[in-house]
Amino acid sequence: MPRSGQDARTTRPGSSHDGPGLVVAAPLAGTVVALEEVPDPVFSQEFVGPGLAIEPGADAAGVSTVVAPVSGTIGSLFPHAFALETAEGRTVLVHLGIDTVRLGGEGFQLHVEAGDRVEVGATLITWEPARVAALGLSTVCPVIALQGDPELLASLVPPGTQVSAGEPVLTWS
Repeated sequence: MPRSGQDARTTRPGSSHDGPGLVVAAPLAGTVVALEEVPDPVFSQEFVGPGLAIEPGADAAGVSTVVAPVSGTIGSLFPHAFALETAEGRTVLVHLGIDTVRLGGEGFQLHVEAGDRVEVGATLITWEPARVAALGLSTVCPVIALQGDPELLASLVPPGTQVSAGEPVLTWS
């Protein structure tokens, strides 16, 4: 069911056709967090762009599956982060946890390679948020409209909302 302000016809995640702009889906299941609550000023102060964050959930085995929030090409790919470039020239950055680069890939498994073309919803990475938290790192995951104009981004879900991977969370006009 569409949330307020949404039209089910126009919210195909990853699509920028027939709708309000690019619809960005949740790359993982969890709870939406306001970007200003992210414990890293690069994200919380929108230095790299506007967006939101998601505190991840995990399955019974403790694994969180990360999917493509839009259709496009994997531009940059690290075990803890990726940038997905759309055909329209926009880039969505997803960062799994804060300071997780220090883990050197431990606890993360890549399912794609840089340069791969993916469709919205494709599995990109699996990881273990509890393992990251046990090391004293934040597991919150910023989802950023890289270098985007904040005036062109609209959240479809308020902070505190539980979302499923693949559920529309942002529009980027």
